[in-house]
Amino acid sequence: MDTQLSDEGVAQAESAGRLLQNQGITRILASDLSRAKVTAEIVGKQLGLDVEVDERMRETNLGQWQGMTSAEVDEQYPGARAIWRHDPTWAPPEGESRVDVAKRARPVIDEFMESYSDWDTNTVLVVAHGGAIAALTCNLIALHNQQYQMLSGLKNTHWAQLTARPAFDPARPDAPVSFNEDNIANANWYFDGWNMGARVVGGTGADI
Repeated sequence: MDTQLSDEGVAQAESAGRLLQNQGITRILASDLSRAKVTAEIVGKQLGLDVEVDERMRETNLGQWQGMTSAEVDEQYPGARAIWRHDPTWAPPEGESRVDVAKRARPVIDEFMESYSDWDTNTVLVVAHGGAIAALTCNLIALHNQQYQMLSGLKNTHWAQLTARPAFDPARPDAPVSFNEDNIANANWYFDGWNMGARVVGGTGADI
């Protein structure tokens, strides 16, 4: 659902922008949903960068659960939220599973790597939503389905930090250590941090 940032959410985004000023960020990608897009624009203003949007970075489509409270879901679908939390392949009725979300979000990153020649020496900021970020992170670092629950919920304006490096080929130890058109598809992703970021001040914000 396309909800708006509260005043506290704006303050969170401004705080995150200050923390990110010296991180070498040169491009910003964002979900097109308002809470993520506006968060990205607030950060981008501080960094002097425009925001590129892609609807594939949207939060999970919860289908028939969309707009319902947790209590309402538990009343109408007893036990279903527990299954959803523990099985990333399970989806709410007419909705998406976490694996589904990862599959639609992953190509955004792969396509960007292919098109951005300065990927090796810079940082790209992706502003999206807690569920989408968790699913995408699990996909990038190649976790098995049963390992998705290893990542706790992402707090507002906190982020995951990952690094991509060309895959190492033992048969070619002298292979280039930078990306080129031949090795992007086989990138290895390294998990550098989770729930990093600004102090949460409450309210409705977006995740980075």
